[in-house]
Order: sequence, then C-alpha cells, then structure tokens
Amino acid sequence: MNIKTVKIAVVAALGASTLTGCMGQMATTGLVSKFNLEIVDNRYGREGMFLLLSPVYGLAGAVDLFIFNSIEFWTGTNPISGKSPAVVDTPTKNYIKVNDQLDPSLTTVPLTNNADIDKAIMTQVDENTMQMEITYTNGEQKVLRGEKGADAVSFYLDDELVTIVSNQELSQYIDSVTI
Repeated sequence: MNIKTVKIAVVAALGASTLTGCMGQMATTGLVSKFNLEIVDNRYGREGMFLLLSPVYGLAGAVDLFIFNSIEFWTGTNPISGKSPAVVDTPTKNYIKVNDQLDPSLTTVPLTNNADIDKAIMTQVDENTMQMEITYTNGEQKVLRGEKGADAVSFYLDDELVTIVSNQELSQYIDSVTI
C-alpha cells in the first residue's frame, strides 16, 4: 500500500466527521484559556502560563477540531459547552446564498435529538466504507456512512444520499494539508 493510498484512506475515514465539523465553538480550548486566566491576575504571568500550557492548547485544539466540533456539527449542540445552535448554523449576512437551491433536509441539523444520544461508534466496514452508528437512549439508531467509489466518496444518512465528494476534490484537499 503506497503513501497516497494511505492518505486517501485517512481522509475518507475522517471525512464524515472532520471535513464538515471543524468549525465550531472550540469549547475545550476555551476551558483551557479560562483556566489560564484564573491562575494568576498579572498579564505577564498569564502570558508565561500560556507558553507553558502551549502543548495543552495544541491538544485541546486538536480534540475540538476532530471530535467535539464534529459532534457539534452533526447534533447542533457542543457537548462541552452545551451551547446551541452550532456555529455553522449561526445566522449571518451571507455573500453566497445556496439554501434556497437545496433540499430543506440539507439546511438543518441532521441529528437534532442529541440530548438522548447513548453512544456513537465509528467503524471501517470494508476497504471502501466507513460508518458512524449513533444509538439513542430509546434504542433508535441512525447510521452515517461514507462509501468510496471509483471517482467519488458518497455520504449517506440512514441510506439516504447526503452528498458526493469527488476523488479529485479529496486529492486536492490531501495536497493542501499535512496529515
């Protein structure tokens, strides 16, 4: 297996959660900042603590980007802060308007019943398929699945097509980031 194949597999595996979930409240990083500000009341002391805590900030930021902000995207609420709506759902003045051209289900939070989520498990089904199984406390389940085809990755929520991302777009993404 060559490096490019591994990179494509990693991007496809993370795509369901991270390509759409990186923008969020960064609540874990906010908690680290709050802790930093509460340690000492002096600006120089705070800066010194910031420098000492910089590895913690990096870890908190990574956890926010790849886990908690993704959960916030899919559920509409940040699991750390409990705040809603998700940052990506915040009404703003927009330069590009696309919601009126989309199916209404693509303009709202896909998993709105986040208060009753019991667990969410991401698994690799086969060489070309990743899926996240969400189980609610009442036993109801939803499945988010990404399937890599010859030319694109298709994403499904409960077997309904949500979006298709071309392999070319994924390759461009891979070339633009360091994994």
